[in-house]
Amino acid sequence: MIEMFENLFNVYSNESITTSTILSVLLMVTILSVYEFFVYRFISHRSFYNKSYNITIAILPYFIATIILCLQSNIIITLGTIGALAIIRFRTAVKDPVDMLYLLWSVYVGIICGCQLYEVGVLTCIVVTVILIILDHINFGRKPYILILHAEEDIEENFVQFLEEKKISYKLKSRNYTNKGYDYAIEFTSKKLNDLKEQLQNNKKVTKYSIIEYDADDIV
Repeated sequence: MIEMFENLFNVYSNESITTSTILSVLLMVTILSVYEFFVYRFISHRSFYNKSYNITIAILPYFIATIILCLQSNIIITLGTIGALAIIRFRTAVKDPVDMLYLLWSVYVGIICGCQLYEVGVLTCIVVTVILIILDHINFGRKPYILILHAEEDIEENFVQFLEEKKISYKLKSRNYTNKGYDYAIEFTSKKLNDLKEQLQNNKKVTKYSIIEYDADDIV
């Protein structure tokens, strides 16, 4: 038992963390963090760019990397850090699953740079970027749309019949009846919108309409 504890303390008594080591770690963190910053800015599929979140994922690796460096030097620091992190609670909800990916990416960059495994970090970031670009340009199935239309008379029955004839998958989300007419919100999926646009334009009872493309919670 004594030998085991001595070996454990020897492992965590690394005093070879010099200024050059710290600077090299911070330099690689800067390169990979800036890289991730631009990947999120230009590749992220979100319709509304969140700059504050992007800054967060770019700065986070600096703290993670320096924590990893400290953990390599002293077992007391290691135990104290684990205890401190155990009581932290983050209450900000991340709604987009892809945002969780970028958050994990930031933690990964910090850990991998803190361990000074630079080649692994660079190659992983490049491969992940390529895969993100490929998956972002692949569309599975039909695109979802929201149709908002206003009509002078009740056209629900005829319009629903038209959608069924064209085999357009739809769901009537809301109906709004006023003295000025009828408002409908319809969710549908379709690869071709020409037939639908032509039907709406030729229908004299329809005064105006809007077709909105959306992806999950984002309106395009």
